[in-house]
Amino acid sequence: MTLTSADLVPADAPVSRSWHPLSLLLVLAVWLSTLGNLPLWRAMWALTDTHGLRTWLGLVGMLLIVLSATTVLLSLLVWPRWRKPAGVLLLMVAAANSYFMFTYGVVIDPTMMANTVQTDVREVRDLLSWSMLVVLALGVVLPGWWWWRQPVQKLPVRRLLGRQLGLAALGTLLMLVVIWASFQDLASTMRNQKSMRYMLNPFNTLYASARLVIGQTAQARMPLQTIGEDAVLVRAPGSSQQPPLIVLVVGETVRAANFGLAGYARDTTPQLRQLQGSGELAYFADVSSCGTNTQVSVPCMFSHMGREAYAKNDTPYENLLDVLQRAGMQVLWLDNQSGCKGVCDRVPNASTLDLKDPALCPDGECFDEIMLRVLPERLAELDKARGSGPAAAGTVVVLHQMGNHGPAYFKRTPADMKVYQPECRSKVLQDCPAQEIVNAYDNAVRYTDHLLSQTVRWLKSQPRPTAMLYVSDHGESLGEKGLYLHGMPYMMAPKEQTHVPMVMWLSKPLQSQLGWDGACWQKQAAEPLSHDNLFHSVLTLAQVKTRWQKPELDVFAACASRRP
Repeated sequence: MTLTSADLVPADAPVSRSWHPLSLLLVLAVWLSTLGNLPLWRAMWALTDTHGLRTWLGLVGMLLIVLSATTVLLSLLVWPRWRKPAGVLLLMVAAANSYFMFTYGVVIDPTMMANTVQTDVREVRDLLSWSMLVVLALGVVLPGWWWWRQPVQKLPVRRLLGRQLGLAALGTLLMLVVIWASFQDLASTMRNQKSMRYMLNPFNTLYASARLVIGQTAQARMPLQTIGEDAVLVRAPGSSQQPPLIVLVVGETVRAANFGLAGYARDTTPQLRQLQGSGELAYFADVSSCGTNTQVSVPCMFSHMGREAYAKNDTPYENLLDVLQRAGMQVLWLDNQSGCKGVCDRVPNASTLDLKDPALCPDGECFDEIMLRVLPERLAELDKARGSGPAAAGTVVVLHQMGNHGPAYFKRTPADMKVYQPECRSKVLQDCPAQEIVNAYDNAVRYTDHLLSQTVRWLKSQPRPTAMLYVSDHGESLGEKGLYLHGMPYMMAPKEQTHVPMVMWLSKPLQSQLGWDGACWQKQAAEPLSHDNLFHSVLTLAQVKTRWQKPELDVFAACASRRP
């Protein structure tokens, strides 16, 4: 950036007219350490009910550590050529982070940063609010305007370099001394309150961004690893050779706590309950998600690795859809959300983003039912593309829902399906009474119940064996313990964000083709499961075999072994 005469003032200019570069850096460091970290100070204040001398000393010690660390960071990174824009950028990062941490109780970690990068226009629009604009005005516009207008003394490069590095050394020394003096209390706090590690502005953003860039760069350099090279179709002896049609519905942000079939006080799943009562459907009551956000959970649930291995892995692998397609099945991904997170990159896929259906896509956003409206046409396109080639071994369709995507839960339900009233119609959930938030959320759960029952109805009309498997990608916090939305680091996430519903419906023809006893596959619904089971269980459901399948993670292994 080119500096103007207003930016640089001779060193011998009157002090009242200009700032020494280090003095201005210290002003920014104080702002970022205090007002820029209000969520951190609020969290530390709430750690104890008795705010005596030890509490105050702990806060002062932590403040000195944060101030010292911020001073070191600014001394090393902020130099004359980019001083003004760098300061405004840091103000913006601190204000935005503080707003989301204050409003929704989230923290800024690598997965949250990945979510931010992957966010589309619809999601950004849902997060915008007047309160956010006020925070940005007070935290960015006003101090940023002041910061940009301040004249700064021009110092020789060598002198400025020596002084800024000296300030960094002094800040490092002070930080180490305070850490040494308060190590016992500080170590205990950081060990027991791990979320605070991700609340420290702007270090949380720098750390998360670096981890994200390094991880993505490393993956981009690695070749995609093939799996399921040996995948083949198998059929039970004597079974019909009709190719099955399996619909996998990937739910969005539905937690088991508000799912009617899970024993919730409200019957948010009346249509699924009818199917369950007729013996056609099983509800899996104890299922854990692979992550607490879509960016992690969706790729992980289609992976062969499982949650723990996936979290440590940097190597790109093919996934369940690749294996099914390699075995000869037709695969289709329909998306009513912000994308498949790379899962559908190598299979036919389509998005509803540009659809203009006046009934199902008001205001430019489509209700999930639109996917059923376009599904027959998309399947016909698959058949046409195959032409006179070999018949497919079956078809697997993935419907990726908008589901209960927050915070605008009220936008996920058509007007004629809003059973619970009044519902929160604000994008700032803290502005609404707790019951109104739950009402809006439960209305969206009932709409998912409607979508799933309509999917089953459509599958029943198909002339071949069919099945539907639904599982949510992760859960949601609705204000419990001051948390809203999702995305907490898994190790500290509440159960509301990790306990998810899963439902399966099997047609009689497919049960017969599989050779499964109805009581067997429904019995598996009582077992503790997770997203780790999905890859291995869907392969059995689709009648595909590969050495990559693990029988111990196959929910239906016991049923398959009972084939005549």
